[in-house]
Amino acid sequence: MKYTIQNKIIDTILFFLMIISTGGMFFVLDRNFMSICFFVLLVVTICFFGNQIKKKIFYASILTFLSILILGIINFSFAITEQSINKYGFHFLSLVIGILFIVHFQNNRNEKIFLDRFYLVLKIIAFHAAINFFLFFLVQNNLSDIVSRDKDVYKTFFNMFYYMPEKSVVSIFNFEFCRNQGLFWEPGILQIYLNMLFFLEAFVLKKNKFILILAGILIVTTYSTTGLILLFLQSFFYFRSSFQNKKILAPILVIFLIPIYIVLSTNVKDKISGEREASFQKRMFDLTQPFFIALDYPLTGIGLDLIQFQKKRQEFYISSNRLQSINSSLGVQAKFETTEKGSSNSIMFLLACTGFPTTIILLFMFYKQKIIKSKRYIWLILLTLSVISEPLLLRPFFFLFIISGFVNIFTKINNQKVVL
Repeated sequence: MKYTIQNKIIDTILFFLMIISTGGMFFVLDRNFMSICFFVLLVVTICFFGNQIKKKIFYASILTFLSILILGIINFSFAITEQSINKYGFHFLSLVIGILFIVHFQNNRNEKIFLDRFYLVLKIIAFHAAINFFLFFLVQNNLSDIVSRDKDVYKTFFNMFYYMPEKSVVSIFNFEFCRNQGLFWEPGILQIYLNMLFFLEAFVLKKNKFILILAGILIVTTYSTTGLILLFLQSFFYFRSSFQNKKILAPILVIFLIPIYIVLSTNVKDKISGEREASFQKRMFDLTQPFFIALDYPLTGIGLDLIQFQKKRQEFYISSNRLQSINSSLGVQAKFETTEKGSSNSIMFLLACTGFPTTIILLFMFYKQKIIKSKRYIWLILLTLSVISEPLLLRPFFFLFIISGFVNIFTKINNQKVVL
């Protein structure tokens, strides 16, 4: 099948929606409408612009759907409190969207096209982020308010550029700026996609060094601790592989890494004991409290309803012995005792809500993904740090990797049966 300009446009839109559905402001402002549009576009693309679905892809997708659906039904049935069907309905829609997305690209496209469209959309996000960062200095006094469905107030310029100056203005070496969040609801999400762009450029596609430098600079503008850690690690692996057989160039590695390290160390110091200590304390609490909730409900968890999870967190206190053990293990005094907010740590949230068996199965599939095959160890580090720092694991884009793992396993099983 010839890959036409029409196909390219459709695939680009699909990839853009897939990424924006996971933390993007368009979905934050109107998730239901955007999700339905995404679903309809996928269905239309598969039905009218695709090939007949191959049997092995069809069977693997059906088995994936049924497997995850059964896990969801078990979780819903054995939840400790009454669960909202609407909340599970959203996860169901994410599952269907993810499967349709996988089916489309596996059945109608190839790996090269997949990576090219992924790379293109990440570049679009990066260029927008660059404009977003510098534009703030010009329009900071001309921003209007925009309210999300969760009643969070954001500042925007023509509904295309987003800021949270009340929370996100920081100063590094006397240079004050608003942390860059691009098209997303917070800077920590933008840095994930910028680090993915850095990864694709550095280790997979290797097309344009300018994109590599741009991604690195933009990651710094997010001033995200996780983002800076990932940038530092990726830069180290990249320069090490580049200069592996050129020892004379080793000092260049140090020269490039020192600025990143300086910004990172300043960020970490500020987060542990400075003005942003509350953020660090919340993330440490999100790492520990859900784990102890899971210990009390190890088999099926408390249920995936976020509202019920927040209520449970509010009334759940870690015992003094456990709290003392945490403090001595981490070497930091935990100051949170309870919270009514959700968890920023996707893996711990999944553990508390679904229990150990389901979490282990889903994480196993998450790491068995076949979407990105090059430099898997670096990619898996990137994915892991991303989902333990942001509540994204069950959103469509990251759910895609869980689905990919299931599809990969069932495809292998089906191939073995054919051989037999």
